Amino acid sequence: MARDDIAGAVAQLGLSLPEDVWRGLEIHVGALLKWQRSINLVSRSTLDEVWTRHVLDSLQLLPLIPAGARTLVDLGSGAGFPGLVVAIARPDLSVRLVESDNRKAVFLGEVARQAAPTTVIVNKRIEAAAPDPADVITARALAPLPELLDWAHRFTIDPTICLFHKGRSIDDELTDAERRWMMTMDRVPSVTAPDAAILRVARLRPRR
Repeated sequence: MARDDIAGAVAQLGLSLPEDVWRGLEIHVGALLKWQRSINLVSRSTLDEVWTRHVLDSLQLLPLIPAGARTLVDLGSGAGFPGLVVAIARPDLSVRLVESDNRKAVFLGEVARQAAPTTVIVNKRIEAAAPDPADVITARALAPLPELLDWAHRFTIDPTICLFHKGRSIDDELTDAERRWMMTMDRVPSVTAPDAAILRVARLRPRR
């Protein structure tokens, strides 16, 4: 599926992406397909649907980012979904991509150099990255919610929000997370999978 096939879904999100953003996304996808031959960036079963399964899935975060946001940290960036896609689409944001795998970090740096040159690649484990606060924290297909919140809390201040892609296990993960964390939370249905949602978390603080 090519970019033209997701244009309608992007418009339904209320987004109007300029041509340079589309070009940046095409650079990202082209690099992914090339690098995938030598390193495992995404599941091979999703390569034929990369524009929907990965690009559109990442773009759906854009309407959820607060208007006043200036900084974003993406945890466990991997192939750049969602963090690098957001960086390409929102060049006004200061974006840090945290990725511990050296080869994936090199991939992210190469794509960022061409398509999102102000993006910072942090080639460290999340717990070793400098805990500089961010307005928005994102993560996709990284870890269960309790572990995500442990990591994310290092980067949060009020009013930081977290935007996490979650699947059918979301209820069980929330039950586990709420034993240790207090938060305000809502779910936004995913536009790419009927059993998935974007979990929006704010006012994250540990239980005493």
